[in-house]
Amino acid sequence: MKCYECAKEGKDTDAVGICIACGRGVCKEHLIREETPAWEGSYPIELKPDIEHIKRIMCQSCHEALKENCLFNEVC
Repeated sequence: MKCYECAKEGKDTDAVGICIACGRGVCKEHLIREETPAWEGSYPIELKPDIEHIKRIMCQSCHEALKENCLFNEVC
């Protein structure tokens, strides 16, 4: 699998992880690995505090969307 973001930039970079939200492959340069709130995958999204404190991999686009949602819901 190749990094989605690198492919958009015309690069051919192997992915080292997969975004937990959208499933895109991400390389080391484009991934964000940090504790994230938990959600059950339904809409509207209801974020809950991560009681397990697990670091998860996300692409930059999904991470930005999550942070916007966190500010709105005051969970993160």
